[in-house]
Amino acid sequence: MAAGERRTGDLSGVVQLLRDGQPRTRAELGQLTGLARSTVSARVDQLLAAGLVTPAGEASSTGGRPPATLAFHPGARIALAIDLGATHARVAVTDLASTVLAEHLDTIAISDGPGPVLDHVAKVAAKLVEHTGRHASELVGAGVGLPGPVDHATGRPTNPPIMPGWDDADVAGHLGALLGTPVLVDNDVNVMALGEHATEFADVDHLLFVKVATGIGAGVISDGAIRRGAQGAAGDVGHIAVPGGRDVLCRCGNTGCLEAVAGGRAIAAELAAAGLPALTSADVVALVRAGDVTALRTVRDAGRAIGEVLATCVSMLNPSVIVLGGSVAEAGEHLLAGIREVVYRRSLPLATQHLRIVSSRTKGRAGVLGASTMVVDHLLTSGALEELLG
Repeated sequence: MAAGERRTGDLSGVVQLLRDGQPRTRAELGQLTGLARSTVSARVDQLLAAGLVTPAGEASSTGGRPPATLAFHPGARIALAIDLGATHARVAVTDLASTVLAEHLDTIAISDGPGPVLDHVAKVAAKLVEHTGRHASELVGAGVGLPGPVDHATGRPTNPPIMPGWDDADVAGHLGALLGTPVLVDNDVNVMALGEHATEFADVDHLLFVKVATGIGAGVISDGAIRRGAQGAAGDVGHIAVPGGRDVLCRCGNTGCLEAVAGGRAIAAELAAAGLPALTSADVVALVRAGDVTALRTVRDAGRAIGEVLATCVSMLNPSVIVLGGSVAEAGEHLLAGIREVVYRRSLPLATQHLRIVSSRTKGRAGVLGASTMVVDHLLTSGALEELLG
């Protein structure tokens, strides 16, 4: 049995075996699932009728008629992926392989509240589905990433500090009613970690995705799965005190938090105090790209502060890869250099022996790719798939 494949008797098990893109015969599916030939045939016929599986030619013959092979058909259905930030909304339509078919990026204010923001997003989503030439009946679900703590089981934000009016809002219920499809909601950094892992680091079982923007947060992939913690607060590195850091008041009420020392707003404020035109993370990145010496030094110092916290995370979680994303991470090697300098110096050699610290490879799409992955992974659980196929 190949790595990652397990015996299972449900529809999702057959689809999961084919999801890797490798065509297989019915006999091979029977061997891998442990199902009887008649059961495999019934499962395959269901999936063929729904379009989720398609014929993929013939296998090599060992004598007699060559057996037909089958493959997963990701274009059979579509998913909606929604990445919401403090000032942006990226909405995409994807297939079941999380390939983006259409997308739209808007400027919004998350502080407008759940009603206006979600109503707007639903209208954009409907237009995108129409633009792809698909129909709403083909939707299997929508995934949403929110810039704040989320109870993943209910899809409700929990005291989100930059989202006034969103606390305990029924995001899944509100959007689900507008879109007519199931909705899954999670913290944006968890969703970004899922997206980066699924599309760029699928062979890595232990990954830490760190978003450095106005705030700082992390998504934890361990043993190949996202880890949310008991209350969904795992990865909230932005409110860990920086060892030896400045005694700066944070919006959480504590002092010396990583976000208050090295977040995009903190870097911009430090540059503005030095007389530079910096109000936002984008201004910081622009100054770095223009080669401003003060901006370069300040961003590298911010990287060192982030490294101080991540060094502890490395010793605790032992990831193979740390991926840096978010608007400030667009400053590139200057931020990375500061982080690497401290992490490799402060963490144990065993933990850093094969550790890679790299920039995001998804070019701003980690959020929508992760939201799509969240939906597809949920669909391919037996209950959801059985319900879809009726």
